[in-house]
Amino acid sequence: MEINERILHYLDKNVKVNTLQIASEFNEDHQIIVGAVKSLEALEMVTSEAVKSSRWELTEEGKLVADKGSHEAVLYRSIPDAGIAQAELMKTVPNAKVGFSKAMSSGWILIDKSGGAPLVKKKVSNIVDTVYDHLNEIKKGIDILSESVRNEYKKRKLLQEVVLKSFMLSKGPQFATTIKKLETDLTSDMLASGSWKSLEFKPYNFDALGQAPESGHLHPLLKIRSEFREIFLEMGFKEMPTNMYVESSFWNFDALFQPQQHPARDAHDTFFVSDPPTSSNFPMEYLEKVKQVHSQGGYGSQGYRYDWKIEEAQKNLLRTHTTAVSARMLYQLAQQKEFTPQKYFSIDKVFRNESLDATHLAEFHQVEGVVAARGLGLAHLLGVLDAFFRRLGFDTLQFKPAYNPYTEPSMEIFAFHTGLARWIEIGNSGVFRPEMLAPMGLPRDVAVIAWGLSLERPAMIKYGLDNIRALVGPRVDLQMVYNNPICRLDK
Repeated sequence: MEINERILHYLDKNVKVNTLQIASEFNEDHQIIVGAVKSLEALEMVTSEAVKSSRWELTEEGKLVADKGSHEAVLYRSIPDAGIAQAELMKTVPNAKVGFSKAMSSGWILIDKSGGAPLVKKKVSNIVDTVYDHLNEIKKGIDILSESVRNEYKKRKLLQEVVLKSFMLSKGPQFATTIKKLETDLTSDMLASGSWKSLEFKPYNFDALGQAPESGHLHPLLKIRSEFREIFLEMGFKEMPTNMYVESSFWNFDALFQPQQHPARDAHDTFFVSDPPTSSNFPMEYLEKVKQVHSQGGYGSQGYRYDWKIEEAQKNLLRTHTTAVSARMLYQLAQQKEFTPQKYFSIDKVFRNESLDATHLAEFHQVEGVVAARGLGLAHLLGVLDAFFRRLGFDTLQFKPAYNPYTEPSMEIFAFHTGLARWIEIGNSGVFRPEMLAPMGLPRDVAVIAWGLSLERPAMIKYGLDNIRALVGPRVDLQMVYNNPICRLDK
């Protein structure tokens, strides 16, 4: 007789029965019984109600104690009548550290320091190993321990609570002791012969989830990027082209009014390209204005007063920020016959010669927003930042003055993260300097506000990662990619 029918016969003789009882009676694995019950439930032959129960079992260490005695008792019995050096006792007796502590607190042993080296001696002539007795009772299925004693043994990792999930069965509306084979498909032969009229069909289970289709899964960074992009587009921003990973020093540094002796232009901070090592295709009229504002000043600025060299500007590198892309876009905007306000954004990779650690990579993403219009100032920057970061789920912002070569004023952005319960730096921002904008040809009353942040840091916060190398690189857990849901930054 199949196990399904054995269950039905057993249930026929009992009003209600637990699946654990059936498993014990049939000498079968409980999961096999549960699988058979689910099959009978689909036929409406039985109904089930989930039941949770728990029992206490010995751990592996608990089994050892139940066999040989508690650690304190074993240590006590290892002490000769004349005593033993403490150092020797701790080396020779297994689990001596725990046993010594418990034996001392129980008043079974003492330390004699009168002879120089400490000797451990018996303080009492006989002991009762209560732990051994208790665990053997549990082993026999007798549980008469108080909650405090049970918790003490659990703390010592001698006992563990095992939660058992089972089902209480009762007869269903279609109960019978034999299983009638139900048809699962309506075939063309049944329709042609009319036999379907006398056949019984298995009911559809509309609650079944079905088998999930195999598919790829988006990396958390792509989910975060998609959410950022959607926010920018909803705010009316246009996406900038960011497919030029290799830039010249001119667009990456010089066009941004960053001096050629700046530390960021050293090899220990920037990856310079060896092939091809230089670029020469620059708008020469604009390049001359950039050279002049660096070396002599202009537009109300005295500049940096140094000998600007085109050889430095020609050096190719892996871009260190997407602000180089913003510089190109603003230059193109300045070439229009009539200026029109614009809002730009970009999300793409940048490269810096960083030492790798839990929060730094040599390759990461920068999220950048740029707004160009007449009459913009610090108040407009604060308002746009507030609207932008509210959409990201940061309701409370703080700003700290900072320095950037190409923005004045400049501000670091901090937000209070409720999950971490502390303030975190989430970006940098500022108003682009006239020394950067005026050489491009933008009207003098046009101002540009901008801000940027990393993509990885919000992703780490959102997905609870404390090491950036768990997000990018060979240490990424693919199960983490599979399990994490669609990103909602405001949730």
